[in-house]
Amino acid sequence: MSTSDRTAEIRTRLEEYQASIVDRRERLAKHVHHREEPLPQDFAEQAVEMENSETMIALEDELSEQERQVGLALARLEEGTYGICTQCHGDIAAARLEALPATSLCFDCADRLS
Repeated sequence: MSTSDRTAEIRTRLEEYQASIVDRRERLAKHVHHREEPLPQDFAEQAVEMENSETMIALEDELSEQERQVGLALARLEEGTYGICTQCHGDIAAARLEALPATSLCFDCADRLS
C-alpha cells in the first residue's frame, strides 16, 4: 500500500471516529441539557437524578476532549508527524495506534506521564 493510500486510510478512520464521538456527545447533550420532565418529588430520587446528570456531564466533557484529540491527530497526519510520539519523537507502535488512533504518545511516554 502506498504512503498516500495509507494516509487516506488513517484519515478516513480518524474522521469516522470523530463522527462517532460527535454523535455520542450530541446525544448526551440532548439528554442532559434538554430535560423535558420535572425532577421527581422525592428527595432521594432527586439526588439520584442529579448524580446521573453529573455523570452524563462528565461523559460529555470526556467526549469533547476525545474529539479535540482526534482533531490534533488529523493535524499531525497533515503535518506528516502522525504516529510519532510528541514527547520522545520515537515511533508509536502500530498496535497502540490501532487501539487508540488519536494517541500522541508511545506506550513508554504515556506510562511515564500517567
